[in-house]
Amino acid sequence: MAAPGPPIGMLAELTHRCPLQCPYCSNPQELLKANAELDTATWLDVFGQAADMGMLQIHLSGGEPTLRDDLEAMVAHLAGRGVYTNLITAGVILNRQRVQALADHGLDHVQISFQGTRPETTELIGRSKGAHEKKLKAASWVRDAGLPLTINAPIHRHNIDQVPEFIDLALALDADRLEIANVQYYGWAYLNRAALLPGIDQVNRQVEIVEKARERLMGVLNIDFVVPDYYADFPKPCMGGWGVDALTITPNGTVLPCHAAQSIPSLQFQNVTAARLSDIWNDDAAFNRFRGTGWMKEPCRSCPRKELDYGGCRCQAFALTGDAATTDPTCSLSPDHAGLVLSTRALSTAQASDFAYRRIS
Repeated sequence: MAAPGPPIGMLAELTHRCPLQCPYCSNPQELLKANAELDTATWLDVFGQAADMGMLQIHLSGGEPTLRDDLEAMVAHLAGRGVYTNLITAGVILNRQRVQALADHGLDHVQISFQGTRPETTELIGRSKGAHEKKLKAASWVRDAGLPLTINAPIHRHNIDQVPEFIDLALALDADRLEIANVQYYGWAYLNRAALLPGIDQVNRQVEIVEKARERLMGVLNIDFVVPDYYADFPKPCMGGWGVDALTITPNGTVLPCHAAQSIPSLQFQNVTAARLSDIWNDDAAFNRFRGTGWMKEPCRSCPRKELDYGGCRCQAFALTGDAATTDPTCSLSPDHAGLVLSTRALSTAQASDFAYRRIS
């Protein structure tokens, strides 16, 4: 196997703490508390290592990253190294002064998640009174500060019929980009599949609405569309390929090929407090486990699509089959696909169950 090239981007999960309790969250079900988080000096050192490796962009995420009072220092450090920074936030604890301070320290972009287009939907999902109005204000402060804005719309059974309203909302907020992101079922979202998974008719209507909007708003609003894996004919490539051009660092410094990789119990991951980031990227056994195509079983091994989708998501394959090296069952060529179709139909037509809300115990 050829040596990997340098990573292009990093998802820096600065904390698992969050004022919202969204049941679709992809954070692990075992959340880290504040006393497990890396301190400022360690994060700055890691960011310096990333810049030395040639990394181009870092997404500052969580949990809720604005709970870190050292966020401005991180942004300034990355800006000084010429690394593009994107803040991924719920927006509910921001104020105008904090947004302007982040912009003044060199922040490049802000992404705000909306759980719905209506206050009652946002409060149902996030379990936070007044959250919707706070998000609207945060979005306006981002634009007032001259920062590009993305609206992230995590789509599931309870808001999929609001997709036209999400498009109108993004336009009203003068967003540059709208991400219609059908929930991917990892972490808390996997736990809540029966309460979240939409039906096939809802998904088909959504596809039609989004495609028409993309055509109508070309040059006005960029609309990214993440199709729900469970209804696709072929899976998306696993992070563009496992360990190909991106990595994730958890709040305690564990380095992962993707944000859900710790769900595969057979893999052991290194920590930035014990090894250099470049050494982990190049030499770590867990990063090399699913790089390339040599690890593949049939039908992936002889499939002409193997370098297009890399057999799909390794974490999803494990969650659905117990084997991280098998073909992702969302692929129509998988021997497990028929079983997924049946279970998806049962889940999507089941009476909505209560949410298991995300919270740190």
